[in-house]
Amino acid sequence: MEKTFLDKFMSKKGLYASFWLISIFMVTILIYYTATLQKEVPPIAQKTISQSGEILYTFNDVVEGKGYFQEFDLMDWGTMLGMGAYMGPDFSTDFLHKRVEYLYGFYANKLYNKSVSELSDIEKAGVKARVKQDVKKQTSLKEDRVIYTEASAQAYKKNVEYLVDLLVNGDKNRSFPGGVIRAEEAVKIAAFVDWSQLVASTQRPGTDRTWSNNWPHEPLIDQDTGWNSHIVSLWEFLILWTLTIIIIYLAYEYLFKKDPDEKLEAPLRVTSLFKSQKKLLKYIPIVSGFLLLQLFLGGYLAHLYAEPTATLILSQKILPFNVLRSLHTQIAILWVAIGWLVGGLMIAPWIANKDHKFPWLVDVLWIALVVVGIGSVLGLYFGATGYMRGIWFWFGNEGRELLNLGRIWDFGIVLALVFWFLLIVSLIRKSATNNPLVGTIIWSAFAIATLYIAGMMPIQKIMPNFTLDDYYRWWVIHLWVELTFELFAVGVIAFFTVSLGLISHRVAVKVMFFELFLIMLSGTLGVGHHYWWQGLDEYWIAIGGIFSALEPLPLALLMIEAMKNHREKVHSGEDFKFGTPFMWIAGSAFLNWIGAGFFGMIINTPTISYYSHGTYLIMPHGHVALLGAFGYISIAFIYLVARSNALANNYVWNEKISKFGFWILTVGVLLFAVPTLIIGLQQAQIACEIGYYYTRTRAALHGLQGWMWFRILPDGLMLLGGAVIFYDLLVKTYFSKKIAA
Repeated sequence: MEKTFLDKFMSKKGLYASFWLISIFMVTILIYYTATLQKEVPPIAQKTISQSGEILYTFNDVVEGKGYFQEFDLMDWGTMLGMGAYMGPDFSTDFLHKRVEYLYGFYANKLYNKSVSELSDIEKAGVKARVKQDVKKQTSLKEDRVIYTEASAQAYKKNVEYLVDLLVNGDKNRSFPGGVIRAEEAVKIAAFVDWSQLVASTQRPGTDRTWSNNWPHEPLIDQDTGWNSHIVSLWEFLILWTLTIIIIYLAYEYLFKKDPDEKLEAPLRVTSLFKSQKKLLKYIPIVSGFLLLQLFLGGYLAHLYAEPTATLILSQKILPFNVLRSLHTQIAILWVAIGWLVGGLMIAPWIANKDHKFPWLVDVLWIALVVVGIGSVLGLYFGATGYMRGIWFWFGNEGRELLNLGRIWDFGIVLALVFWFLLIVSLIRKSATNNPLVGTIIWSAFAIATLYIAGMMPIQKIMPNFTLDDYYRWWVIHLWVELTFELFAVGVIAFFTVSLGLISHRVAVKVMFFELFLIMLSGTLGVGHHYWWQGLDEYWIAIGGIFSALEPLPLALLMIEAMKNHREKVHSGEDFKFGTPFMWIAGSAFLNWIGAGFFGMIINTPTISYYSHGTYLIMPHGHVALLGAFGYISIAFIYLVARSNALANNYVWNEKISKFGFWILTVGVLLFAVPTLIIGLQQAQIACEIGYYYTRTRAALHGLQGWMWFRILPDGLMLLGGAVIFYDLLVKTYFSKKIAA
């Protein structure tokens, strides 16, 4: 019988070829867009002046202001063009709204000799038309200069006064104690913020939309989203529904069918550990301890969200919100990354069936990671609190949300990742070429290290243009989560399901290549959904929107595969030695789909994103996906080391506490999504009906305090789960008893 196109496509060779073809095509397109990027980013004017010729600020003022904005980590308190944390204001929207309000008062007095409150409806319409003319017609962002009307120049000066007072003296009602930033530094930050306000309000040449594609929603100047956002959102759902059916059909028709004569590999048996593997035991308390610390900081932050003026363990002058948040996110990256390194070092000797020539190199890596971990945490704190002026960029807090580490610590992480990669490859290079499962794990790990470098450009200084900077920042964050980490996760799940005797090598390879194809198809240009409102052109709405609709597809396949394999093993009645690690891997696939897929789609449609950008609605996606895509696999690796150590030494292994920790943490993070989803929806509604400015005020949360405090339950569960995991791993690693003869 002649093979059909689908038969050829879904064969091992067809899937392998398709994966490489789509990878080359997608990466080429991304490189092309990157090469032409300079043409579409909003410029920074050489000088911004008033109509009378007064220089308000210059190009250098904007760049210096961006440096101070990063140095004091204001992106972990408020947001810039919607990017950052949710306690403080969106600085861009603040300046735009306050400028427009000032213009209303100015032109009401000039045109009608009245205050705004005294105007009739017809007079208000006249004032609105004049304000829109000032903002949209008389002000334009160009490379050589920006010319403000005298009214807008006065509005800018009022905004500077407001921001200097806010940054120098603080805002206790929004957990910003002040006392760190100096007045002259705040003036430069104001220049940077005003540039972002111009991005959000002035029109891109040759269009009727702003550089930020009409974000934020500002009814005072009739600024709102357009038809393109709605039509792309509609196409997203149509594509997702259709392709989900197709993908599930192909999976069950061509991938999950079992050959009755196909033999499974014998489950992995551990009777002893190599020297390098024994050295991995010291990593266990580091990873589980950092996990517990991160969860504690998250609970601390949640309390401040609910009660911003509170003093908990220490005064907010000592432990300010923005520092705590940067520590919360960076410690998460550290424990996840270390756990993944441990997994690679654990698996490599089994694959090669021999140990490293110099096992002590594993200790060198441990020392390097401890130095980078401690140094970076100190840098995050002392940099943002003003103790590293002059050296903050190299040793302090770089202030780019999720990529906060000073440049020295960046180098440390990259060198550690490269050193780890060389350790692995030197041991299993022959096996990696013959085994696609192993090759996928190794080369995706190499891509993780390589992509981190994209967030370090330029090496020696900050990038002047925020839009360009944010473009590469999302290269690291998104292309880690939806691309290289997904590739790594697929390789790990495929390797484990084969090694643990769940599915055959042939089936695992085919499923893996199909998932790799889907990940490269969806995850590469899917980065575009982060580029809609921060200054890039409108075509990113279509690109990011359409490819975002594809992203849940490989995640759903991962979840189905993991659940199916686990069910088969449970029903087989065999003594399954690695039930605990596999429980975390299966949980990873499930949470990944919930967090990155389900909650991701909630915020990744342009229409919803326009109003929910920079609100609590982002939190369910970020937190559940973090544990799903990253964390659970890292914990699985740590439990793999602990379990292997127990088998090698004939220690007692009881899974009751392990399962308790797993379910408490899992229920906690899923419950966490409930209040944040409700609060976020309320904020998005306010942004839609009243305007985005109001959604970022504390008043927008009025009536939602009950849901703010409800977070005690999920945060408490997650903290308890982290404590149980830490205790469980410590006991199993260092205090286990031998099984009685």
